Amino acid sequence: MTELERVPPGVDPHVPSAARIYDYLLGGKDNLAVDRAVGDRLLSVAPDTRAVARANRVFLTRAVRHMAEQGIRQFVDLGAGIPTSPSVHEVARKVNPACRVVYVDYDPMVRLHGEVLLSGDPGVVSVQGDIRTPRDILAGPHVTGLIDFEQPMAVLLVGVFHFITDEEDPAGIIAAFRERMAPGSFLVLSHAMSESDPEAIAQLILSTANSPAQPTFRSREELTALCDGFELVGPGVAAVQDWRVPGDEEPALPLLEGTPKLRIDAVVGRLP
Repeated sequence: MTELERVPPGVDPHVPSAARIYDYLLGGKDNLAVDRAVGDRLLSVAPDTRAVARANRVFLTRAVRHMAEQGIRQFVDLGAGIPTSPSVHEVARKVNPACRVVYVDYDPMVRLHGEVLLSGDPGVVSVQGDIRTPRDILAGPHVTGLIDFEQPMAVLLVGVFHFITDEEDPAGIIAAFRERMAPGSFLVLSHAMSESDPEAIAQLILSTANSPAQPTFRSREELTALCDGFELVGPGVAAVQDWRVPGDEEPALPLLEGTPKLRIDAVVGRLP
């Protein structure tokens, strides 16, 4: 059976997917040749990118654990990607087994994996949706059936928001979610930065041209502006490998030495 025959319905094997490229960089197997080609070209100019991807995942688990310890019991993971352990619900439920999680991604391969892995758990659901249409996501029956908007929640945008172009109104997308979030809710962001190595930026843009996986690199000031209305937690905007809150006793992972060529910054904000 060829790779083309193994592609799920709705997936174009000639178009790279951000979720599958990320899966490849993390060492996963749920990716296609087109995704591996993009990853390899990026690694050829920025060989520390695998470590950056792992650091991004570590940031996600640290942020989720912190929010669960602060009493957050419901999470909406936007652009969730191919399921990877430890997942958001696994981390959150170590703090409180009552935590509920909605995973959202527009990639049909992600949805298929989510349906298989998460079936049978009434507190966790995977849905296909596009973060460019936030009100559709918020009104979806799986979201309204699981999330109580009268209570604090966490909205996660980890490693996904750089795929939203300026023309697609990134600030408006976040505002749509913020309007539905109760006081005490959290926003979690990690984002590819314009301070990255120019060669890495050029290679990534070239290899993903005219595809949904083409990123928009933003500055620290632009990332901070996306968090308008939220009070920044911990170190504020920081390199993804350096983000941590006071009291986090988990040792820093020796993933990176020096400044990586592909820079990802992270930020967590709390709604007053």
